[in-house]
This record gives sequence, structure tokens and C-alpha cells, in this order.
Amino acid sequence: MSEMWIGEKVRLRGVERQDWEGFRELAQNTVDARNADLVEPPRSDESFRSWTAECAVRTPESRSFRLVIESHADATFAGALTVGESDPRAGRFKMGIEIVRSQRGQGFAAEATTMILTYMFAEQRYNKCEVEVYAFNDASLALYHKLGFVEEGRLRQHEFFAGRYHDCVLLGITAAEHWATHRHPSLH
Repeated sequence: MSEMWIGEKVRLRGVERQDWEGFRELAQNTVDARNADLVEPPRSDESFRSWTAECAVRTPESRSFRLVIESHADATFAGALTVGESDPRAGRFKMGIEIVRSQRGQGFAAEATTMILTYMFAEQRYNKCEVEVYAFNDASLALYHKLGFVEEGRLRQHEFFAGRYHDCVLLGITAAEHWATHRHPSLH
């Protein structure tokens, strides 16, 4: 069996204290922040250091966790992946991903998403992954469609920022849909 946290392009690993600069880079670009989340007021370096230190000592749980996406080629911080809002009874979880602007277009988001889907479906026995994407975020919508996610609905005028309301697109993929295009780890 291959190492589940190391792909051809990225390695998924826990958050370390020294990752604060990578998280600051993700948050400082307001265009990118707006595509992924809400724009927040500027934060101090110390607030990023303390937040990252807190994340680094947090015990990972199967129901909610954050991982760093590291470039396999040069071991640099490439982004972060979050799994949360898990419902083991219903077999659903939500995820989100952010890639540093300078690391985009290299397939890191696709590989990291595939790795976490494989883990959650094969190891944690979840049946469905859900994501929410702002309707104007064409790059994220294209990524999820390419990976087999299906649009399940749209929350109209769901978020307010940049002076107007924006729709949020709900997408999902089931374990069966994932395994239809990816090899199950038990078959290696």
C-alpha cells in the first residue's frame, strides 16, 4: 500500500508553528480571501503566530481537522485543507481548500482533494463530501466538477460582501462516485 499522505505533487501534513507565514500569505490577498471566505481586517504577525501555534498543538480528530498542503518537490507551504462539519451518523463531511497564489495551476488542489476524499471514504467510512463555493469562483467550480462533484443546489443571495449579495453553489460527491474514477486503496 502506498503512503496515503504523500502524492506525486504534494504531501499533506499537520500544521507546524513555522507555518504562520504561509497562513498569513493566504489571508493577506483580499481577492483570494474573498473567493474562499470573507475579507477580514488586517492581522498582526503575532496573531498569525499565536493562531498557528494553537493549531499546531491541537490534537487531530477524525471529525474536524486542518492539514498543510506542502509541495512535494521543494517542501514549501502550498496551501491548506480543512475538513469540518462532519456528521458520522449521516456519513457526510464538508471540506475546503486554499492554495497560495504562487503555487496555483500545478494540480496541487486536485491531488490534495483526491487524497483527502480517499482517506475520508476508505478510512473513516464517510459516504459523502460536500463543498460550498461562491458562484463567481469559476476556478474552484471547475476543479470540483473535474473531480466528479455534482452541483446539488444554490443558495441565492447567501453572502454579502463587496457591496452586494452573492450566490453560493453547493456541490457533493459520494464515495461510489469517487471510486468510479479512483482506485480503492484495498485494491493496491
